[in-house]
Parts: sequence; C-alpha cells; structure tokens
Amino acid sequence: IMEVLIMPESPGVDNKIAVVRPSGRMMEPFETSRIHKRVKKHIDQGNPWVVIDLGNVEWMNSKGIGMLVSCLTSCRDGDGLMVVARPSKKVKSLLMISQVIRLFDSYGSVREAKRALLEMKTAGTG
Repeated sequence: IMEVLIMPESPGVDNKIAVVRPSGRMMEPFETSRIHKRVKKHIDQGNPWVVIDLGNVEWMNSKGIGMLVSCLTSCRDGDGLMVVARPSKKVKSLLMISQVIRLFDSYGSVREAKRALLEMKTAGTG
C-alpha cells in the first residue's frame, strides 16, 4: 500500500513537493519498482522535488536501498532532489551501515523534510 500526496507549499506559487509514503517491507522488485515509477511520474509532470516518508516502512533490503538511490538519481536528473523522512531506527541503521545515508538528507518529520526541500528549491540547489 502506498499513498502519494502533492502538497503545495505556497498558494498561487508553483512550489510543490511530492510526498511518497510507502509502507510495509521494501524487499521485492514489484514493491520497489512501483515506488520508483511513482516518483518518475511526478518528475515527468515537472515535480522533481520528493520526500520519501519511511515512517511506515518496517524493513528493506538491498532492493529497497537500490530503489532509494534510483529515486534520488531520477530526481537529480530532473533538476530536483529527494530526501527521506521518518526512517525507523531499524531502517536508519541499515541506511547507515550501507552508507547510503551519505547520499541524501534524512529528517525526523515530513514537515521538516518539506521545509528543507523548499529552501533548497528556492535557493536553486539540486
């Protein structure tokens, strides 16, 4: 199950941040490719600024890690950026052990992640 929200940051201003909320386990190609396809859809629609909310992800393996890296690469290729929010201790530990955590910023809440992305977007960082 996955929920995707597009959240306008400022009324009348095109500062949208996509929030993708996967849940459960990110371990199979079917699950991980769905998330990457969803992120790519937002990029194709001109919205390459994405928060992946990991708050409901119980666990992931190398497929999940690879999906996060692919999403980050796709966002960067689209002149945007991806960050993660709310990783559990278990997931954060895996991201740290694999050293993938060095590739993208991680935030304790979706709100913090959106605020940081909006600042980066406004500053032209990506």
